[in-house]
Amino acid sequence: MLLTMSTLFVRTLRDDPADAEVPSHRLLARGGYIRRAAPGGFTWLPLGWRVLRNVERIVREEMDAMGAQEVHFPALLPREPYEATGRWTEYGDNVFRLQDRKGADFLLGPTHEEMFTLLVKDLYGSYKDLPVSLYQIQTKYRDEARPRAGLFRTREFVMKDSYSFDVDDAGLDRSYAAHREAYTRVFDRLGLEYVIVSATSGAMGGSRSEEFLTPTAIGEDTFVRSAGGYAANVEAVTTVVPASIPLEGLPAAHVEDTPDTPTIDTLVAVAAELFPDAGYTAAHTLKNVVVQLRHPDGTAEPVVIGLPGDREVDTKRLEAQVAPAEVEPFTDFAAHPALIKGYIGPQVLGEESASGIRYLVDPRVVPGTRWITGANEPGKHVFDLTAGRDFTWDGTIEAAEVRAGDPAPDGSGPLELARGVEMGHVFALGRKYAEALDLKVLDENGKLVTVTMGSYGIGVSRAVAAIAESTHDELGLVWPRAVAPADVHLVATGKDAAVFEAARSLADELVAAGLTVLYDDRPKVSPGVKFKDAELLGMPTIVTVGRGLAEGVLELRDRATGERRDIPVEGAAAAVLAEVRG
Repeated sequence: MLLTMSTLFVRTLRDDPADAEVPSHRLLARGGYIRRAAPGGFTWLPLGWRVLRNVERIVREEMDAMGAQEVHFPALLPREPYEATGRWTEYGDNVFRLQDRKGADFLLGPTHEEMFTLLVKDLYGSYKDLPVSLYQIQTKYRDEARPRAGLFRTREFVMKDSYSFDVDDAGLDRSYAAHREAYTRVFDRLGLEYVIVSATSGAMGGSRSEEFLTPTAIGEDTFVRSAGGYAANVEAVTTVVPASIPLEGLPAAHVEDTPDTPTIDTLVAVAAELFPDAGYTAAHTLKNVVVQLRHPDGTAEPVVIGLPGDREVDTKRLEAQVAPAEVEPFTDFAAHPALIKGYIGPQVLGEESASGIRYLVDPRVVPGTRWITGANEPGKHVFDLTAGRDFTWDGTIEAAEVRAGDPAPDGSGPLELARGVEMGHVFALGRKYAEALDLKVLDENGKLVTVTMGSYGIGVSRAVAAIAESTHDELGLVWPRAVAPADVHLVATGKDAAVFEAARSLADELVAAGLTVLYDDRPKVSPGVKFKDAELLGMPTIVTVGRGLAEGVLELRDRATGERRDIPVEGAAAAVLAEVRG
């Protein structure tokens, strides 16, 4: 295919858009790949659409190769299937809801588990029909509260979602492994660096979940890894639980006056004055943080999280643990007089206590550990309050921040923290959706059994941004050849008709050989502007036809490495083909 700059629907920009926060957004907008249509919504222009289709092609080829079959659902979906699984309520404000002229409720699909489940239920009824894996590449919709970072966090996005259906868990394991392997091939072909990390399943449910993350400083996801090979999303990290301590012989708890100590720092300072030889630090204090959980049915519940005072509550970790409930700030202390702000202690907490407030503690709070914590009186704290002797709790929760240097749960060494963007996610769903929607088949013995499912997603439009983010330089985009909108950017410079004739002849030869060529044939644009556009647009190979034509040579440049070399006009097409095809 031949694309000519003189007719291509593109306008490159010299300045960054005012709303562009990250390099990929700036460069995709400046290069005329995308244009903002609304908050969290973008129009794909011809060059951007070609990149998106190339990503889709790679995803589609690998899904087909693993034996999955492509289908396509509508984006406008009825309420009833989502009501059956509870997600009509659980999604809350995150979905776009609407009604038709008859008042029937619909939503714009954020994901399609329910629809795939019902489709298989409609057509299949025997173990002989399974296993089957189905997928689609579809536009999805989520009402993001704060769309940001260009294509990374939008309200409308393109996603590949696939679903496996098996008779038993052994079949699910095989389907899961096949998808996981297909994903590694997809991301390898896209040229993306990725890390596979353990993850929580959250509201999706299921027994196993992994994310494919692209490491980047602008990523919204924090993950950890160790030198020994452990890797996990920060929400999925489990604490190494210390051993319990025998209660016999431990000192009795004692209340001390600690005026003006509503914070951990002020408390530690006073504790050091009262007991200078004890070596008290923030890690010896038990912080009790009150949050409010808003459940899908609208009810609100106060919950207290107890954790060592040298750590903060990680909101993302907490949200992952309490999903589908949402975490809100707690402010109504007047309605709960047992909670003395700044001096809350566990003695008044727990579902069986007078307050009736659920009390969940960090896994580091084990029997025999001694703490400095609130005495439930203003200006007073209790010292040597011993877990399992002086107070109990309703359960444990992984809500404390994870820090660099914490031990890996598998014993593979200290953790390091990094940031990344989620590009893919694989879930072993199990039977959650099949049970909710009554998807059963007859097994070999003629008995009805519930089908077990897997769910697997790839962010297709997000991949465009991730590739742009990871491969650009100070001059512009640098597309990997597999996804570039054109194989060659051919630049004709100057005003000499012979230059344009030679360039067009070379373009025709390359197109005839099967390449896609972006030909800058603009007659009244300066060479400097053409070169800047070529660098900004980022095709992997740049060929310049200019002054060297008189000496019988053209310039061939590798956009990624910057390496330039002259090639003879005679046989130029063959030289370019060799460069492109390796």
